[in-house]
Amino acid sequence: MNSMEGCLASSPPGANLDPAVALFHSLSDATRLAIVQRLAGGEARVADLIAELGLAQSTVSAHVACLRDCGLVVGRPQGRQVFYSLARPELMDLLASAETLLAATGNAVALCPTYGTDTTGDTENGEVVR
Repeated sequence: MNSMEGCLASSPPGANLDPAVALFHSLSDATRLAIVQRLAGGEARVADLIAELGLAQSTVSAHVACLRDCGLVVGRPQGRQVFYSLARPELMDLLASAETLLAATGNAVALCPTYGTDTTGDTENGEVVR
């Protein structure tokens, strides 16, 4: 049975959730999430990420720096190159849990009127009408 000790869900009201907010915010960008997913398969250089993700070097470098600053990614210098990898194996558990949750909810979060990705509704003055 899973223990709820130390779990965010069991935190008392008013508990400092800022670190958790920062963690989820660091993973909320599509490019950063794509980089994390790619690094889940093994280390890569920025040049590899550019080629695989089809993004500009400045974009990839900025997002890798963000992930590194958040402690989610580490770099291993080798000569003039840096090979990046996930800093913590627990990040793989978090991603697996997210996939399980998305499957269990039928990806309903994608339809969320606030954060969802469904923009197929009619627009009126540039805003989605629901």
